[in-house]
Amino acid sequence: MFEALSGRLSGVFDGLAKRGALSEADVMEAMREVRLAMLDADVALPVVKDFVNKVKERAVGHEVLDSISPGQAVAKIVNDALIDALGGAGAVPLNLSAVPPVPVLMVGLQGSGKTTTSGKLALRLKNRDRKKVLLASLDTQRPAAQLQLAQLAQQAGVTSLPIVAGQTPVEIAHRALDTGRREGYDVVILDTAGRLSIDDALMEEVRQIRDATQPAETLLVVDAMTGQDAVNTAKSFNEAVGVTGVVMTRMDGDARGGAALSMKAITGAPIKLTGSGEKLDALDEFHPERVAGRILGLGDIAGLVEKAADTLDHEEGERLAQRMMAGKFDLDDYASQIRQINKLGSISGILGMLPGMGKIKDAIGDKDLDQSVLKRHLAIISSMTRAERSKPAIIKASRKKRIAAGSGTTVQDVNKLLKQFDMMSSMMKRFNKLGLKGLMRQGMSALMPKGMGGGPPGGPGGRPFR
Repeated sequence: MFEALSGRLSGVFDGLAKRGALSEADVMEAMREVRLAMLDADVALPVVKDFVNKVKERAVGHEVLDSISPGQAVAKIVNDALIDALGGAGAVPLNLSAVPPVPVLMVGLQGSGKTTTSGKLALRLKNRDRKKVLLASLDTQRPAAQLQLAQLAQQAGVTSLPIVAGQTPVEIAHRALDTGRREGYDVVILDTAGRLSIDDALMEEVRQIRDATQPAETLLVVDAMTGQDAVNTAKSFNEAVGVTGVVMTRMDGDARGGAALSMKAITGAPIKLTGSGEKLDALDEFHPERVAGRILGLGDIAGLVEKAADTLDHEEGERLAQRMMAGKFDLDDYASQIRQINKLGSISGILGMLPGMGKIKDAIGDKDLDQSVLKRHLAIISSMTRAERSKPAIIKASRKKRIAAGSGTTVQDVNKLLKQFDMMSSMMKRFNKLGLKGLMRQGMSALMPKGMGGGPPGGPGGRPFR
């Protein structure tokens, strides 16, 4: 969601890097571009002013103007200011240090993803923190809201409070905490009703629930796609009921990112969690320094490693690695590899977490990063017999026609897959033949097919170049 802002800021720093030594006028011009970029990204005006003033103050000092690489020095100052604007380095954890059952109050407008986020939070607390969680819907306004939360609880493998018709939200909250105490629950998540817009009735209801339950956390769920409206909503809720943290949903959307940058400065409440997707496991801690790094094209290696550790099947990875080393890699293994990649999310998203890949991603274009190719490969492999998957060499013209018809693809698509698989198999055979020492001596080009950098190193016949 920060792609537009990231592109604009990268352009500013590229321009500074080309100039060598910087004058005060150069810094002022760069700050003007930064201000326009942030306003274009829908960042609140007071936040933009404060941000630019902070950067300007430090950037016109001697340590930058006299620096060997002033462009990098300014980029570092902007990075630090971005981290401050987002809430300071390090994720802010949920406060669950209270006598169980710990009440967590979920508030927000209708349509912000509050009920889904309640389900996601329950799953996260159950799996990561080993908490016994009770979900309770206090939404008596929206039809089937309580049933929706009950279904989410079932998917997450946690308990939902039984529905009793005719109870008020405050009565349901009391019953939820009583049940939590009697049955030994660690956390009770209270999902309140929302409205299409902020009104006095909504705020009064939330205030009554807050006073009745004394929650350890009051989490405001806001939709990042609503831009400045999300900031205004947060401000109103914070003034009315006191918000301890913010959960931003739809962080995988194409919004301009200004709400995230404005939230901490306007409300004083840190962003604690972010949602990116409809799946119940798509809820992550918010790390300001990682988000700042991605905005400035520095990547988020730590986030990628965490994501891989959480989502990938490590036993399957070990099995595949052993088969590769033994030269027994077949199309079943290739399909397993594709499924592992799909678990990490979109290829564009993975590249966005790698340092310096933003520009490469722009140059390639989204079309070539489209995961439909991988899905097509899975469909083709699924249409093959077991013998064909283990020995692709037996796949001739008639078999190709049958596979293409069964997978809804063309014979050309089948040929492309088989060609790619042949190249991978050839590289693995060369790797096994060379061994690690041979690979270090001859380099990665030794793995390539002949005509693409393969063959003996040096000139014709293996003679070294002079």
